[in-house]
Amino acid sequence: MIIEDFGEAGVLATALNSFTPRASQSEMAEAVVQTIQRQGVLVVEAGTGTGKTYAYLVPALRSGRKVVISTASKALQDQLYQRDLPAIAQALNFTGRVVVLKGRRNYLCQQRLEQHISQAAQFDPAVVADLVQLRYWSSQTRSGAISDCATVSEESAAWPLATSSEDNCLGSECPHYQGCFVVKARQQALEADIVIVNHHLFFADRQLQTAHHATLIAPAEVMIIDEAHTLPEIAAHYCSDSLSSQQLTAVAREVIQSVQQELNEFMSLREGAEQLSHSVQQLQRTLGTTRHRAHWRQALQDETIQQAVTQLQEALALCHSLLGLVLKRSTLLDNAWERVTAYQATLKQLQLVEVAGYGYWYQATPWSFTIARTPLSVAAPFQALMIAQRAAWIFTSATLAVNQQLEHFCQQLGLHDPQTLLLSSPFNYSEQAMLCIPRYLPSSQHPSWANQLAQLLHPLLKKISGGCLVLCTAYQRMHHLAAAFQTLLDHPVLVQGAASKSQLLAQFTQAGNALLVATNSFWQGIDIPGPALSCLVIDKLPFTPPDDPLLQARSAECRRQGGDPFRALQIPEAVIALKQGVGRLIRTSSDRGILILCDDRLVSRPYGTLFLGSLPPMPRTRDLQQAIDFLLATDPLSRNPE
Repeated sequence: MIIEDFGEAGVLATALNSFTPRASQSEMAEAVVQTIQRQGVLVVEAGTGTGKTYAYLVPALRSGRKVVISTASKALQDQLYQRDLPAIAQALNFTGRVVVLKGRRNYLCQQRLEQHISQAAQFDPAVVADLVQLRYWSSQTRSGAISDCATVSEESAAWPLATSSEDNCLGSECPHYQGCFVVKARQQALEADIVIVNHHLFFADRQLQTAHHATLIAPAEVMIIDEAHTLPEIAAHYCSDSLSSQQLTAVAREVIQSVQQELNEFMSLREGAEQLSHSVQQLQRTLGTTRHRAHWRQALQDETIQQAVTQLQEALALCHSLLGLVLKRSTLLDNAWERVTAYQATLKQLQLVEVAGYGYWYQATPWSFTIARTPLSVAAPFQALMIAQRAAWIFTSATLAVNQQLEHFCQQLGLHDPQTLLLSSPFNYSEQAMLCIPRYLPSSQHPSWANQLAQLLHPLLKKISGGCLVLCTAYQRMHHLAAAFQTLLDHPVLVQGAASKSQLLAQFTQAGNALLVATNSFWQGIDIPGPALSCLVIDKLPFTPPDDPLLQARSAECRRQGGDPFRALQIPEAVIALKQGVGRLIRTSSDRGILILCDDRLVSRPYGTLFLGSLPPMPRTRDLQQAIDFLLATDPLSRNPE
């Protein structure tokens, strides 16, 4: 039945005008069917263009079982729910219930909306106007989902005031509990046949099960993890113990507001909360600003930082004692007491920096800080999770393999002897793309590196007719390179941070010949088919900074076990990150483009062959003019997106 579905005369070809049968897609679908039937574990790398979404959706809907699909982001959830799943469901005449479930911050909280409207005088008029709009919308909406609100931008400063977090949610004590949009969404998910979540919510649910024996997502018989390459990092985040200035400042602010509204005579509590806020600011100033994660163990050896931490600990203890005196007099203050209790315990754990098995780090900006300890491996807790959730497990992504091997990904999650499948992209990279590693690349350590690289690439960027995406490995490099391009090019030069991600992508696509310089989130999850993106430049191999405390802790553990951290950790992670970036270039069978990798280590170091062997098979050159000629050559293919 499944193979027939994907055939030339199958239900997909009949129902979907855009569907084209692909052998690799059918192969993946058959493997998914077998995994579901035997409740096994399948790991699939499906190259760009394979059609992996359909390859797992059809077997999932045909199975008749409860299915949870987890993907990397809310945007991908919406794509599944609004585009892919309805098309497949209609083609298969699937009549089951499908629900998309997001974290509580994605739903309106009526309690917090009312609370902040009552304090409107302290907010900017634009924020107050949006809060008023939300109050009107709250009486009209059935879902309460942010994505369903057309009158207030998702980027409005009103949303954090009108949504709740795990910390400040009042739960069943909330006066709006019966009409709570989060509760309704979770109830629908418990009753649905197909539930679409994201990885963050997936792990948040597992935490909830462990801590409170409750659940957001009903036990499923089929677990499908899409964009699985992001899973180990997100798992590590949820297995971490962390404390942030936002959490501490928020609880202090809410205590002050509650005292003003409900217990105005208990001014000592207000003073205690103000002392907590002051101690957070003091630690903020003491930590300074870090470009990346910094060593928390080393920071605690600084007497000034240790003194600021002690003051924070004392302020938390005072707040805890004062809140204990007013228990049962205010739901909001009871919630604050629970949060302060948890923060005290976490801060105590974060000072026990000699406990083995963790990496201790902090990160600070001029406005906030986070302190955390992260486990060096998530294999054991993830295996415990899989054992508790007896189901068929399917892990898939376009970027899981390193040099055609899936061992690194499987080791990260503790997957023992899973079925594995490597499916190359059906795109014809030998004709659609060319890789260029230019000669005479400037040293990245040179003070004028950015200007030299911009000058080197200038002839290419001046001649290509389409758009160019420049992916950088750090914010500082991004800004330096963007400034250099702006002085040289007549084309529009867009820079990450100048507008929202969606706005930048829209401007880039509409311009047709723009240059977009970006980092971090633009390395994955963006889809720009057609001539709007005909050149991709990557400034450097995306190795994790060598001074990263988590990398150093994991490297020490690797060496303790007799391994080589560079080959076992740094190279695999950099390869997968590079593959994600490269995957932005060719998105359809009619795309054509050039890839410029500006790192001589690809040809000068032995490990360069491992990176190159992990990329799609495309012709290579070191001559920029040859790359220009390739792109300007008459293209027999249509450049319109599929």
